[in-house]
Amino acid sequence: MSQKIPTTVITGFLGAGKTTLVRHLLAHAGGKRIALIINEFGDIGVDRDILDGCGDETCREEDMIELANGCICCTVADDFIPTMTTLLARKDRPDHIVIETSGLALPQPLIRAFNWPEIKSEVTIDGVITVADAAALAEGRFAADEDAVDAQRRADEMLDHDTPLGELFEDQLVAADMIVLNKTDLVDQATLADVEKELREHMRPGTGIVRAANGHVDARALLGLGISSEDHLEGRESHHEMEHDGEGHEHDDFDSFSVALPLGPSRDQLLAVIAETIAAHDILRLKGFAAIPGARARLAIQAVGPRINAYFDREWKEGEERVTRLVVIGESPLARMAIEESLARVAQAA
Repeated sequence: MSQKIPTTVITGFLGAGKTTLVRHLLAHAGGKRIALIINEFGDIGVDRDILDGCGDETCREEDMIELANGCICCTVADDFIPTMTTLLARKDRPDHIVIETSGLALPQPLIRAFNWPEIKSEVTIDGVITVADAAALAEGRFAADEDAVDAQRRADEMLDHDTPLGELFEDQLVAADMIVLNKTDLVDQATLADVEKELREHMRPGTGIVRAANGHVDARALLGLGISSEDHLEGRESHHEMEHDGEGHEHDDFDSFSVALPLGPSRDQLLAVIAETIAAHDILRLKGFAAIPGARARLAIQAVGPRINAYFDREWKEGEERVTRLVVIGESPLARMAIEESLARVAQAA
C-alpha cells in the first residue's frame, strides 16, 4: 500500500473529555474502519472499558489496542513503535488510526515518533487534536493563565505555587492543529469568550478552535485534515525540550494508583464519599466503575476536581466480577493510605 494511513492524535488534560470525543468519532466515522490506540495512565483499563462494545462496525474488538505500560511519550521505542508495526503488518489494515493519549502525556515525543524509519513510510499524522475543558478553565483550574492559577494556589498553603500543570497544559496547546473546547454548555457566552482569548495566547498561529458539548463534534471537522504534523515540528516544542535540549521527561510530578472497594453502598452514598475524599486530598482525577447493590448495570464514574459525573453505561456481563474499581490521579506524592482509608468508608455508609 503506497498511500499512508492517516492518524489522528487526541490529547488533552485530565478529564477534558477525550474518551467521549473518541466514542463520538467512532459512532460517526462515515464508514471508515478505525483502529484505536488507547494510552491509559494507571493500572486499570478504564478508558478501554468505556469504549469497548460501542456497537458499531467501525470499533471492532480487534481494532482496539491499549498501551498500559506508562505514558505513551515515555515509551515510544519500547511500546508505541512495536504496536504500530504490528498493526501495519495486518492484512486488514485500518482506514484511519486514532490515538487517545494519557491526560499526562506530552504530544511532542509522539509526533516525532512518526518520523521513525519503521513507520514513516506507512503512516502520517492527519492532525493533533487537543481537548480543553471550558468549565475547568473558567474556574481557573488547569488554566494556562498563570495569574488565575496563582490566585487559586495562594488560597491553599498546601499546594505548590509553581505547579507543573500549567506547563503541561501549554505544551498540549502548542502541539495542537485543532483545539476542541469541550463542555461549553457549562459556561456562559461572555466567560467562554474570555476562555478562548486566553487559549489563543498560547496556541500556534493558525490553530483553530471548535466548540463542543459532550464531545459532539462533526467528524468531518476532525478527520481528514491532511496536515502531516510530523513534517511540521517547528513551533511545537515543549517547555522541557526548550529547557533541556530535547531530552526525555519523567512524570515524577504525578502519581496514580488503583483501589478496589467493597460492594455495599448506594449510588448516592458512594458518590458522597468520593466527593469528600476528593475535597480532602485535592485529587486531580478519579475514574472507574462501581457495582451498586440491586443494579443490573455498572456505574461509570468520571471526576475532575470537584465535578463528578456518574452514569450506568452497560449491564454487567454474565460471569463478570461485580466489584468497584477506581483509579486515582494527582500530584506526587499522593497520600495513598489516607485516600484508601477515606474511600473505604463506603463500607460504613452501606
